[in-house]
Amino acid sequence: MRSNKQEKINCVHCGADCGNSPEYWNDLPFCCSGCKTVYQLLNENKLYKYYDLEETPGIKVETTEFGNKYAFLDKEEVAEKLISFKEGNISKVRFFIPVIHCASCIWLLENMHTLNKGIKYSFVNFTKKEVDITFDQSLISLRQLVELLSSLHYIPDLSLSLSDKKEEKKSYKKILYRIGVAGFVFINVMTYSLPAYFNGEPLNDKLQNLFSLLSYILVIPVALYSASDYYISAFKNLGKKNISIDLPIAIGIIVLFLVTSYEVISGVGPGYSDSLAGLVFFLLIGKWYQGKTYEALSFDRNYKSYFPIAVTKINKQLEESILLEHIEVDDVLVVRNKELIPADSEMVEGEGRIDYSFVTGESTPVIKNAGDFIYAGGRQMGGIIKVKVKAEVNQSHLTKLWNQDKTYQKPTDSLKSLSDTISKYFTLIIIVIALAGFIFWFLKGEFETAIFVFTAVLIVACPCALALSIPFTFGNTMRIFGKAGLYIKNTEVIEKLSHINTIVFDKTGTLTKPNENRIGYVGRKLSKEEIAGIYSLAKQSTHPLSIALATHFKQNSYQPPEHFVEVAGRGIYGKVVNLKIKLGSQEYVTQSQTDTNIATMVFVSINDELAGHFKIGNQYRDGLENVIGNLKGKFALYMVSGDNDSEKQNLEPLFEKSNLLFNQKPGDKAAFIAKLQQQSSHVLMTGDGLNDAGALMQSDVALTIANKVYHFSPASDAVLEADKFNILARFIHFTKTSLAIVKASFAISFLYNIIGISFAITGNLSPIVAAILMPVSSVSVVAFATFVTRITGKIKLRIK
Repeated sequence: MRSNKQEKINCVHCGADCGNSPEYWNDLPFCCSGCKTVYQLLNENKLYKYYDLEETPGIKVETTEFGNKYAFLDKEEVAEKLISFKEGNISKVRFFIPVIHCASCIWLLENMHTLNKGIKYSFVNFTKKEVDITFDQSLISLRQLVELLSSLHYIPDLSLSLSDKKEEKKSYKKILYRIGVAGFVFINVMTYSLPAYFNGEPLNDKLQNLFSLLSYILVIPVALYSASDYYISAFKNLGKKNISIDLPIAIGIIVLFLVTSYEVISGVGPGYSDSLAGLVFFLLIGKWYQGKTYEALSFDRNYKSYFPIAVTKINKQLEESILLEHIEVDDVLVVRNKELIPADSEMVEGEGRIDYSFVTGESTPVIKNAGDFIYAGGRQMGGIIKVKVKAEVNQSHLTKLWNQDKTYQKPTDSLKSLSDTISKYFTLIIIVIALAGFIFWFLKGEFETAIFVFTAVLIVACPCALALSIPFTFGNTMRIFGKAGLYIKNTEVIEKLSHINTIVFDKTGTLTKPNENRIGYVGRKLSKEEIAGIYSLAKQSTHPLSIALATHFKQNSYQPPEHFVEVAGRGIYGKVVNLKIKLGSQEYVTQSQTDTNIATMVFVSINDELAGHFKIGNQYRDGLENVIGNLKGKFALYMVSGDNDSEKQNLEPLFEKSNLLFNQKPGDKAAFIAKLQQQSSHVLMTGDGLNDAGALMQSDVALTIANKVYHFSPASDAVLEADKFNILARFIHFTKTSLAIVKASFAISFLYNIIGISFAITGNLSPIVAAILMPVSSVSVVAFATFVTRITGKIKLRIK
């Protein structure tokens, strides 16, 4: 016979009680076969880290056979609604998964490629509880993908994915309904309480009992309906062993309601119906106001509208450079090697070799011919093509791709993790303080004060202001920078910039103006056909030296190359009108290297014979001396270049001799930055984005310069408009100011909580006032961060 005092056994996967008949595998207990199956699956695929991130992180799995439950996903018309991208067998889909709740969930969902080789890539948006999955339909179908997620109990909400997603407006309606109910009750309950307030003493027993009963009846829907979100949130988080800010609020509301119920039903007192109705009403008003404030100050929306990608448009047979925002449907665009397709388009001319790695993580180029459809975010990996725009440009889509591109992901800094840790333990400490205050006043015989103290402490203390300090300060900094000409990838980059102590500059296209060069030629005389071939080949590339040559020879007629190849940092090769042409470094074109360091040179060979070389004199950017002067002494400055040292004498007054490095290949630049980082340097790398991609990826912060024709690179963390290069130092210094504002916001938040709790625990703060103060504290910190950031931005960046 089993003992009633048998020791409780918890499931290794989800932590639930295994009951009297646990299932075992490898001597480990499970509450059901579903949890055991998931554990075995993770174990077989060596995904042990899932359980290292959090104890028993799994969600209880129901053992079900899917059968034909998801058979509807095999229908093409249903799949089309869910799939956002499809090229050959590669497809991309986004699912809303409500049960995503912790770091382990994120880790497992982003490592699904180890569970099924058909899954290529997955990315989780934790705040929206969404996962983007790129998969190969020849290896796993959409139905099988959903069944795999469901077997792990990450069941996608397909109804939301298939709908038009109007949930955002609906959520505001829900909170407004709750506010309406709470407000109506609060006004009426206060009306019943006014005679007692104005008389300063209770009414006669019969009238007081009637008003108390009416108030109690009215306050029931407030406690059960208007405040229900707080209970649900607190309960769900407790179920995941997580203490949220909603827990103390829920406890405070429940205690007030239970005490009121006891007093009114037993007839020993009037209860606290007015305080309860007011508390819930002001809490909901604060919650709604915080949401609207956050939405109004949303930095992402403004930031995306300034995203500075320029494209080349055919206008009456002439090429012109325009910004993304000016692209219209049916515009014909010219796309060069390594340039981004800015909008859903149709191929018109040329051979497309589209690399969709920016969209799907899959880097194998897809061949496209005239009439074929091309998705936004693809990158041409060959010669010039022409495309006709078929859909409006969605800049937020491109920005989202930029942020989720993990090819260039870098370690994050610790400030936000510190904030998250403080917020995690904050709630637990507040509950302990509230209980201590209740016990103290209860032992003194002041039960009413004990209830008010307990509730007020729970309500007034709020870590929200702490959590909002970073996104609002750095978000506002992003918006200020965007208006001033510096475009930041995300808020994490602001903090990284504030820690920078070393800056590495590329020369060509960064310190120099790419379109203002003095060009000379040394070698045998070139025929018109050869010059036209050089022009046609150089036009394919986005390298600053190729652009310089193409601009120099722009009066020549263009002939599409039969073949084109670009070797990053070395040169280009192609066949134009039966001429095999090579343009690039001496080593690339001639297979040899000499010490002729007279100027920046581009060598040219035609039909495998050296024809000569172009000497390109550099024109440095305006204000370069001032920029370097403002940075000297505060940062270690280096210049690395793939060119020879012909410009050494011009650069020595700006940089220390030992900090000038020439003849550096792309791999050398990345290795040099890695060496600096090993010496505890935090490195900012400025480059042209394409040929310096390796160095940009290696650096802590990658900055590219946006000239009139800017070629976007996902390797960059920030983009600076070329004419704002002269205030680069101000931007970097201002990130340190932003960090100081965050720390000041932290201090204000701590001070508010200390003062608020001090008043509450001494019985000098009613729950209603506490409910008003809680959102006011968050809004005040947001207002402080926003106002101070804007004022200091105007002063330090000298912008209007």
